[in-house]
Amino acid sequence: MRHRGQGALEYLFMLAAVLILVTMAIRVIMSSVHDLNSAVSNYTKEVRKQILEDL
Repeated sequence: MRHRGQGALEYLFMLAAVLILVTMAIRVIMSSVHDLNSAVSNYTKEVRKQILEDL
């Protein structure tokens, strides 16, 4: 009976570790997407500014 409880506890620890890793990966991805979105937005603003200056 004790072995079964130990296995369940190990499973829960592994599940917690996986959830932490997934959360960290999602945060990194979301941060990268935000940074990329900001860079694209700034680039488009500069391109629009250049086009308007050339007109």
